[in-house]
Amino acid sequence: AAVTPMSVAHAAAVTTAPHARAPAHPRASSASRTRVIRRASTERVFAPSDLALDDLTALSPLDGRYAGKTAALRGCFSEFALIRARVYVEVRWLQTLAAIPEVVEVPPLSVEANTFLEDYLKNFSVAEAAKVKNVEKTTNHDVKAVEYVIKDALMTQPELAKIMEFTHFACTSEDINNLSHAIMLRDGVATLKPEMTKIIDALTKMSVEHAATPMMSRTHGQPASPTTLGKELANVAYRLARQRQQLAGIPLYGKMAGAVGNYNAHMSAYPNVDWQAVAEKFVTGLGLDFNPYVTQIEPHDYMAELFATIERFNTIVLDFDRDIWSYISIGYFKQKTIAGEVGSSTMPHKVNPIDFENSEGNVGLANAVFAHLAAKLPVSRWQRDLTDSTVLRNMGVGFGYSMLAYQSTLRGIGKLEVAADAMAADLDVNWEVLAEPIQTVMRRYAVEKPYEKLKELTRGRRVNAEGMREFVAKLDIPEEGRQSLMALTPASYIGNATAQAKDIVNKLKEL
Repeated sequence: AAVTPMSVAHAAAVTTAPHARAPAHPRASSASRTRVIRRASTERVFAPSDLALDDLTALSPLDGRYAGKTAALRGCFSEFALIRARVYVEVRWLQTLAAIPEVVEVPPLSVEANTFLEDYLKNFSVAEAAKVKNVEKTTNHDVKAVEYVIKDALMTQPELAKIMEFTHFACTSEDINNLSHAIMLRDGVATLKPEMTKIIDALTKMSVEHAATPMMSRTHGQPASPTTLGKELANVAYRLARQRQQLAGIPLYGKMAGAVGNYNAHMSAYPNVDWQAVAEKFVTGLGLDFNPYVTQIEPHDYMAELFATIERFNTIVLDFDRDIWSYISIGYFKQKTIAGEVGSSTMPHKVNPIDFENSEGNVGLANAVFAHLAAKLPVSRWQRDLTDSTVLRNMGVGFGYSMLAYQSTLRGIGKLEVAADAMAADLDVNWEVLAEPIQTVMRRYAVEKPYEKLKELTRGRRVNAEGMREFVAKLDIPEEGRQSLMALTPASYIGNATAQAKDIVNKLKEL
């Protein structure tokens, strides 16, 4: 007998559901059939649970499908990067203590001791970081695990072994963490900015190349006063460059002020040391800005500013992606085909704007992360709570999806071919856009009700060249004005768009 889809579903329910009953009759109520199917669908029957981690099995596509495209960020935001930054801060703090005369228990370090520490930092490896993770299994505290592993290393050098208990001296974990996160962000921004610049440079180049390529504007989706392709691309380049500039100007703050920001522990041990001055010198020595007013945490306000700035940059990229997608759909751009690529599994003719769509999707993911980071991080209960800890581990996620978006947009730009003929043809069937300059010139010469007359002629109507010129020919205006309007075409009515497009290079230099 033939097996119907319904009987297959029932058979699955019988074989997978505990204490399964006999299959329901085909005429059983839809509710009972739904109930059986739903019960069967909750069983885990396909997904293995013991896969080793690699590009194919990674939970996040950033470390799986897109691992090669985001590899540059691993050294900035991975667990290894965080551990390495913590080790760096701890070692530099120990060296700082050794340089404070009042801290007599930590004498100035010899050349040999300093060389040992510098080599330890230089050669800190993934294997060494793995030791930290192993210790953390016992401590259940990630920063304490770092301290213990450093002490183990110091024990192998006699001079440093004597002062190893000054590792993490007077520090709260957040003293180490906030500086580590700032260092990671500095490296992350330095990695992301070149990708931002590539988009700006590509748009700037196209702006100049197509400075005089006339194009229909559209406001509210309807034909509007013409522009040039170069001018519209220059708009985007300038917007992006402003955000990149703001990103570069955001200071990265740090603190080293102890458990609640008052240097309590520091002063209890060495009351004659100006610990705030020491902390400021230490933080700025790491290449960061010093925040003098903190609690247990550096309040993360600068992080909110930084993430919001990247989010704005991303939003402009998204705006551009959607505009280009739309221009492709109306034929203003063609896309270069690549041998071997497939646009659709069933429609062989398709050449889809996949790069701009991919960018749009990744911008959405990046901005969702950045929006949460910017909103959450400045908020902490009293002198601190731990909600920032798990959130901060996701900084790299926002950077990763941003990098993917930039790469996709840049790849899409590289495939674009300008269809100037299509742009010109669109202008030529929209002569009604000249209603604006005609009524403006009519105002100059005091023609009565100029706006209303052009509205009657053009609103909601298509007007061709002949119809527009007939209207101009009948105007009671000086011949000079009439001839200038008669010579006007949609393609030539572009204002100073060409000059603006060509000037984008200079305007970017002024930022």
